[in-house]
Amino acid sequence: MKILKVILGLNTCFAVKRWVEPSEWTKILINLGVSDCQLSLDLLEPFTEEVAKSMMINEIIGYTTQYDIYIHSAFTGLAAYSYNLLAHPDFGMRMSFLYWYQLAIEIASSLGCRGVGGHIAAFTVKDYKDKTRREYLTNAVIDSLRYLAAQSKLNELEYFLVEPMPLAREQPFEIEGAKKFYEMVNRDNIGVPIKYCIDLGHSCAVACHDEYSRDPYNWLRELAEYSPEIHIQQTDGIADRHWPFIDEYNKKGIIEPTKVLDAIEESGTKEVSLFLEIIHPFEADEEKVLDDITKSVEYWKQYI
Repeated sequence: MKILKVILGLNTCFAVKRWVEPSEWTKILINLGVSDCQLSLDLLEPFTEEVAKSMMINEIIGYTTQYDIYIHSAFTGLAAYSYNLLAHPDFGMRMSFLYWYQLAIEIASSLGCRGVGGHIAAFTVKDYKDKTRREYLTNAVIDSLRYLAAQSKLNELEYFLVEPMPLAREQPFEIEGAKKFYEMVNRDNIGVPIKYCIDLGHSCAVACHDEYSRDPYNWLRELAEYSPEIHIQQTDGIADRHWPFIDEYNKKGIIEPTKVLDAIEESGTKEVSLFLEIIHPFEADEEKVLDDITKSVEYWKQYI
């Protein structure tokens, strides 16, 4: 089966702390010849005071409309990745983060996105080592996801995204486990489908003893059909690098566009959006950041 549609876009994580104004990051997208993006929620924190949040949403809509940019989804960024979210050991904190995601759903709906999601949960070391506690929190996460899927449906989104992560305490982190998790969360789900957002750098899970799962191309062959959005980054397979696709890193990286597209095609999916998720250190020079992103977009455009 052939892929009918492949879209190349950017996750707006490149703009965090540097070009946070919608007028700036949308202009960068257009200068790069990119009209599709995934909005990092670091640029619009869901807990932002309501009036300020509404004004920012209106500003984003104004510039994306002006430049004909489509935001496919709103997605967790670096800030949320620091949290335990839906697996926090404290019930009140879990409920707070459930509400955080409800607000993220409303943001995505207001921006006309197809979906919302990202990093959903991280077990503490103590909870992960306790089998009973781990199972209890896993069930709590599943219930929360079904609830959020129902909320997403009410807000007219198409899907809710879960990102498989590179740590065992941030499940799912192996292919077979991801298949089982996908089945569990979508069973008896009355909301939108709960899908994946595969990241090509996340197959480096240090606790993963399954060599098959440590190959990013196997993730694509097995699960791209359930992953309408995919994060692309250059990586060496040892750590979650988020390197740009420039000569320096392409020489030591394992991600090759042709192999990526072939693996996705083998999955049988009909449409996929590939979002460059390139993360530089905050102290990196701004011109270097833009140059790396420009070269990465040009590199991928040779293949798409």
